[in-house]
Order: sequence, then C-alpha cells, then structure tokens
Amino acid sequence: MINILFYKIPVFFRCLILRLLILTALQLTLLEASGQNLMGSGIIPKPVKEIRKDGFFTIKANTKLFFSDNQHVSLSFFNQYLRDLTGFSLSKSNLTEGNGINLVIDSALKIKPEGYTLVITTKRIDIKAIDESGLFYGLQSLMQLIKKNGKAIAVPAYYIKDEPRFAYRGMHLDVARHMFSVATIKKWLDVLAFYKINTFHWHLTDDQGWRIEIKKYPSLQKISAFRKETLIGHKRANPHVFDGKRYGGFYSQEEVKDIINYAAKRQITTIPEIEMPGHASAVLAAYPNLGCTGGPYETATFWGVFDDVFCAGNEETFNFLEGVLDEVIALFPSRYIHIGGDECPKTRWHDCPKCQKRIKEEKLKDEHGLQSYFIARMEKYLNAKGKKIIGWDEILEGGLAPDATVMSWTGLSGGIAAAKLKHDVIMTPEKFVYLDYYQSLNKSEQIAAGGYLPLRKLYDYEPMPAELGAAEQGYIKGVQANVWSEYMAEGKKAEYMIFPRVIALAEMAWSKKENRNYTDFLVRLNAGLKFLNGINYSSSFYEITGKSSPDGFSLQTDMPDAEIRYTVDGSEPTMNSKKYTSSVKLEKSATIKAKLFKGHYPVGKLYEQQIIRSLASDKTISLKNSGNGNYNVDKQVLVNGIPGSPIYNNGEWLGLSGTDFEAVADLGTEIIIKEISINVLNYQWQKMHPPKELIMEISADNINFKEVARQTSFKLEGLNVVLNKINPVTARYVRIKATNAGIIPDGFYGAGTKAWLMVDEIIVN
Repeated sequence: MINILFYKIPVFFRCLILRLLILTALQLTLLEASGQNLMGSGIIPKPVKEIRKDGFFTIKANTKLFFSDNQHVSLSFFNQYLRDLTGFSLSKSNLTEGNGINLVIDSALKIKPEGYTLVITTKRIDIKAIDESGLFYGLQSLMQLIKKNGKAIAVPAYYIKDEPRFAYRGMHLDVARHMFSVATIKKWLDVLAFYKINTFHWHLTDDQGWRIEIKKYPSLQKISAFRKETLIGHKRANPHVFDGKRYGGFYSQEEVKDIINYAAKRQITTIPEIEMPGHASAVLAAYPNLGCTGGPYETATFWGVFDDVFCAGNEETFNFLEGVLDEVIALFPSRYIHIGGDECPKTRWHDCPKCQKRIKEEKLKDEHGLQSYFIARMEKYLNAKGKKIIGWDEILEGGLAPDATVMSWTGLSGGIAAAKLKHDVIMTPEKFVYLDYYQSLNKSEQIAAGGYLPLRKLYDYEPMPAELGAAEQGYIKGVQANVWSEYMAEGKKAEYMIFPRVIALAEMAWSKKENRNYTDFLVRLNAGLKFLNGINYSSSFYEITGKSSPDGFSLQTDMPDAEIRYTVDGSEPTMNSKKYTSSVKLEKSATIKAKLFKGHYPVGKLYEQQIIRSLASDKTISLKNSGNGNYNVDKQVLVNGIPGSPIYNNGEWLGLSGTDFEAVADLGTEIIIKEISINVLNYQWQKMHPPKELIMEISADNINFKEVARQTSFKLEGLNVVLNKINPVTARYVRIKATNAGIIPDGFYGAGTKAWLMVDEIIVN
C-alpha cells in the first residue's frame, strides 16, 4: 500500500524524498562510523555526557527562574536571548526551586569547577553546579537547546553532565596594531562566553602603539599611543608603502574597567599584557631615556621585530615599569599579569655599557642571562603584589623565572620544556591556533599574516603533548587562540578571521578528546550559525580544496548536498560543466577551476589551481636530508604539479632548518632536457632565507653528474622562481643542490638561530 501511494506522488517530489532519505542515511552512517551519539543535543562545545529523554519542556512568559539570594550568576545574558527570540524574558524568584528553571549550587556535586548538570523534564529544568561559572555555562547550553516552533518555545528533555577538559580556555586580542571599539570587544566577549571560553588575554602594548591609560606617565597617551602612519599591504612587500595618516588612541581606565566588569559577568577573566623587555618602540618614543642609545625613537609604523628595547642596565627602566604595573594591578583583578618576554633582540644590550655592567655585577653568563634577570626581577615585584606572571616561551632563554607560567607560541617545544621543569603551561603554538593566518587558499581571501590554518587543522590540534608523562601533563593548564591585528584594521575584518575558528578552539579546550569529531562538529556548527547573528563570520570551511597525487588531482568539500562542477580549459564552471566524481588525470599543464552547486545554483567561491605537468611530474625523488618540523612533508610534493605559493605552510613547501637541500629526480628514461626550474622562498621575517648558492646538475647513470646551472643571487622578497634554460642535453637524472644560509646573522629576525631553506616544485622540460 505504501509503495502504491508513493508512486502516485509526482516524479519531482519522489526524487526529492529519495534524495533526502539517501542523504539522511549517509549522514547517519558517517556519524555512526565516527562513534557519535545520534541523539546528540547539538551543543558546542560537545558535552561529556548527554542522554535524550522523552518529551519537551515549554517555556512560557510566566515561567520563572528560581535561584537563591547568595547566587550572583548573570541571568541577563540568558534573558536577553529569550527576549530576542520570543519578545519576553523571565522573572526571577528567590525561592529555592519550583516548576520552572532552577539554578542550584550544590557543593556535594561530584563535578569539576565550571562543570554542571542540566536535567530537563516535561515539568521543570534543573541546572546544578558547584560554582557560579557552572550555572552560567549550564544556561549557555540551555540556550542552544531552545527550539522555537511558531509561538511555542520548547526545550527537548535531556540529561546532560558536562565539565571542562582544561581550566584555561582563552582568546588573545592584539589592540596595539589596530584598535577595536569597546562595543565591538563586548560583542566578541558575548560570543566567547556563549561557547565557554573563560579567558580574554588583552595585548595592550607593542612597538606600534600603547593602548592603556597610565596616569603617572601622560606621555604614553600623548606620544606612545600614536604613530605617524601605517604600512599598506603586507610587510613582506618590498618596498614598503605607507598611508601617510596618523593613527592611534588608547582605552581610558574607565573603559578598561568597563570591559573587565563586562567580561567578569560572563565568567571571563581579563588578563592584561604589558610587553617587556622587547617590543618597546612606542614607549621609547615618549621616554627615550629608557633605551640603550637614548634615541631618537619613534612609534613603529610597520610590523616586525626591532632592535631598540628597554635598557636592562638602567634602574629608571625598572622604576618606570613598576609604576606602570602598579596602575595595571589596580585595574585588573586577574591572578595573572602577562609581561610578554618575546622577540627581544640582544643587539643593543651587547653594545650598551650599562647592560654590560649589569651582566658583570650580577655574574650573568651573557645577554640571554640578562633577559632572565629582567623577567625574574619583574616577577619578584609582581609576586610581592600578589600576582603571577605569564610570558611567551622566550622567557625560557637564560633560565626560567621561578614561578612563571609559559605560553608556548613558537611551537610545542617551549611548552614541553616548561612542563618538564614543573611550570604551568598554556599551549598556543602559532601553526595551530594563530587566527591571523589564512583560513582559505582562495585568491579572493583578505590579506593575512601568512601561513595556512583552515578550520579543520585548528579543530584537530591536540594541545596535550604526547611527549610528556602523566605527571608532566598536569602542568598543561589550557589552550589559547591568538588574534594579531596587523592586517585587521576593522572589526569586520577581525571577525572574519576569528569566527568560527575560535569556536573550534572552544570545543578543543572544553570537550573530551574522545568526544571530538570534525564531521559532527560541522553539523552542529552549521545548525548554530544563527547564534553568530551580527558577526561577519567566514564560511571558508565549506570551500573546495584540492590535492594532487600520482592518481590525479582530487577535489573535496565538506558542504553537504553539494555537487562540484569543474573545467580545465580556463572557462568558468557552470551547471553544464563536468561533474566531479573521481580524481582528474591531466596529461598536460592546465588550470583547474571548480565551483559548488546546490539545487542547480552556484554557491561559494570559485576554486582555481594551476597544475604544471613536466618530465619530472610524479617521478621518483630521493633526498639527502628530510624536511624539518611542520615542513617535513612527503618528498613527492616536489613533483606533484602544484607550485609553492606565498602561503608557506600549506603543505607544498619542503623546509630544512640549518641543513642543505639535495634532491635527485629520476625521469625514468634518458630524455632531452631543455630547462630546469625550482622555487625558493625568501621570507627573512619568518627566518626563511634563500640559499647561498643553488646548483643544477644532470646525469645519465646517477653517478657522474655534470653541472648545467648555478645561481647565488635571489633578490625577490618572497617567492623566487629559479628557471634555467640550458643547451639541449640527454639525461635521466636531475640533481639540485642548495646550500642553507646557516646561522641567521645579526640584524635579521631570529639572529643566532638556524635559517630555514624552503624549496618546492622541480620542473623539467
């Protein structure tokens, strides 16, 4: 009977129903395969335990919020959401409980701080916790469960027990490069609180501007808070171009207190950062006596690391910083004060008589020991005021201050080293959680700092280093995403970079490792995008991505119910273009263009990728030295047809730290060769230096090689294409050797450390 009725339905609707059934089955299969609870609540971050019960609780205008007098949890956030959704908010009652929404602090509850239980039946809702934060987070989860059906406001019945994996869940915001209004910061704090992020790290000072009012030092507001102009475009551009417009400002102490209080009502602790001993150009512009040379100095107008830092041999430096910190301490109730400690060149200290005198008097080993002295001295001062310090992982240089907490940003090693020394650690490695990195490889993407951090990569990052033992892992207190604002001059641009990646961090920081699943997260994220109303969030996580292999070029998307249509003739894809079903095999160079279609309509951005086919494509490659760190990629990327782009950590660049490059490509048979090419990257601001020399050789037997080209100059800042046309010669093997720059010399970022040598795409024709 059902079959007969089904076939009486018009063909179009029959097809639609079948398609929906197939898609539903596919989604269920994906979630089952990943071990997800198919009756999941949809809450982000994913709760520890959630069990669906029968029925719904209906929220009405006369529903009451019950809580005791001694509870101070903010209900305004919850009531404002209800008001926006329904037009009404709930009245409060000081009765212990009733048939409404009950908020109960229960000290006997077996749960972590900030955790909660949420029990929803057809008659009442109970949220219990051992602290106010837990009640607040229970309300945030309840908000995500509310369903509006016409005029009815219903909440599905659930039992949820939830608690955070990490105690520290943070987002850093740099306002030194570009400022954001108080209203904008508050809007972002609302979203952070909604997703249970509990720390706002406020980066208030840097070379490009001082952003907090310090009444003892008025010149900070008059001079240090402003720069004469700002760099236009990327800092890697050569030459630099500026806008010629004065830029600056600062937050008054009243504005600072307003933001701190606003965040606190949302269970967010605000931690200030006052940079020292480096990143001091703005301060030195106003107080040149605090530098080693006496100036003149100016507030920096472009981005980077600068040699002029606080003079560590000058007592006036410490008097000044103590005066600043006294006012900061009075404003910020947080346990921590962040003192920076990163990227402090030692050039000026090396040549400064006062600094050298300090090294001698304090019996320090060298300038690194002087930095350790500086940090330890400031820590002692702050400890006496009842505060603890946090510093970036360079505070490990010369020896770690006795009670310092380390933010591991340069990679994982700083956090691992600090934990082994029994110091608390916040994991914030730039390759995984820096939100100024590109989140898309699309050509239309707004300018970003460099590097590539798509949503999936951030979500999949595991902040607990496997190298640590169980006891050492106890020192990993949490994880943080960092927002550096060099290329975020406006709030909307910053929002595009922050959201939804910071939501992925929220789940990574809160949810159990075994409960995290990217496919499931995307389903919940997509359903919850309504909560980002008024936020200019990015949807790049649904864009087409591509990958090359010997089997061909493959295209992927995470967008559900979408077709990929593509072309290889340079034309724009339409609904009539070829549908992508399997890897595209290209016999000659071409540009593949692809677009997503849903219901015959194009959606999203155009995907475009140049594919280069040469005699070396997909041939066997042998390397003398493997890549290092994040650049230890599969050696076959050197001949996969995708040339390396200016986005250096997109998986296409092979990088060697301090070692030389030597690769041999086996073309499979002797063949006439007319040209050889390879790309090298020159980003000295990222410690990536071109080779001292690059040599190209050919051979018939892989034993006797003949040099055919040599190059020692790589003038372009950025991507250098090393193309050598040679007299036609028959050979089977091509060898390319490049000599690493070695130790980075003084005057360059990272002086004294190993240079990176970055190479990609060997092309032979």
